[in-house]
Amino acid sequence: MKTLIDHLAQYGAYHRDPRNIHTHLVGVPMIVMAVVILLSRPVLDMAGLPLSPAVLAALVASAFYLRLDLRFGAVMVAVLAAMLWGGQWLAAQGMALWLGAGVGLFVVGWVIQFVGHHFEGKKPAFVDDLVGLLIGPLFVMADMAFAMGLRPEVQRAIEARVGPVRLRSDSAVV
Repeated sequence: MKTLIDHLAQYGAYHRDPRNIHTHLVGVPMIVMAVVILLSRPVLDMAGLPLSPAVLAALVASAFYLRLDLRFGAVMVAVLAAMLWGGQWLAAQGMALWLGAGVGLFVVGWVIQFVGHHFEGKKPAFVDDLVGLLIGPLFVMADMAFAMGLRPEVQRAIEARVGPVRLRSDSAVV
């Protein structure tokens, strides 16, 4: 199995332009929230606990994140739990609100992503490896941790493989 550094470095190779990274800080959470919202219907009552496709997907993703790294994984579990709470609330509302919020966030999130990749001049990472769809949210969370000075050893290991994020003046003008 690939390590945390393997995954983040592979994903990071597609994300060295700061404008692309900034679009991901907005677009990726929107897409993840959209998927959670849309998968929050139908809900089965399992011994008093609501069980939806969103819960099952979050459990699988959480296990993946925790296996890669306990600290980052714990943060991802908390983020997914909060998204599940919001997604379940929206799924319990009327069809128009549930579907409008889910589809709206999904479409706008992807538009933002593709604008970022236009700046980068590279295709999204998931085109070459579908696991990139799971790594994207982890990459965003790790990037926020790096911005706060957390886990510098992980950041250094990633940059040793793919180089530092380009300075804006070094970015290609598209």
